[in-house]
Amino acid sequence: MQDNAIALTPAPLLSRFAAMVYESLLVTAVVFVASFIIMPIIGDMRAPWQRHLFQAYILGVLFAYFSAFWLRSGQTLAMKTWRIRLLQENGDALVFRQAALRFAVASLGLMLAGIGFWWAFFDRDKQFLHDRLAGTRLTRVPRKREK
Repeated sequence: MQDNAIALTPAPLLSRFAAMVYESLLVTAVVFVASFIIMPIIGDMRAPWQRHLFQAYILGVLFAYFSAFWLRSGQTLAMKTWRIRLLQENGDALVFRQAALRFAVASLGLMLAGIGFWWAFFDRDKQFLHDRLAGTRLTRVPRKREK
């Protein structure tokens, strides 16, 4: 459980969507750099195997990016900016299985017209579908009090 006595407050839906917009800018940069590294190795991508290898590589890079942040601190750079933390439903830090499941379901939902994100508008707790299935939740990080 969290070491502070402050109750975990769910992150507002608007803040979560704002963080996703910011995250998309960061992820674009990550994909650009990752592409720059692999393109000389793969080549011009005329063959289907080259495209599939490139796609698998980019998916792996994105999983490494998100899971590293989620497992280390529960926050990506965008989530830190918007004071959002990803935790298990009981308030503990994520485990690898949850990070992998959340990433897989979120990726699939994104490919299906964002259905996993639209889910939050109908969910009783305003959770995304990938959070509901992975047993995670996005919480609001309280502001640090100045002394």
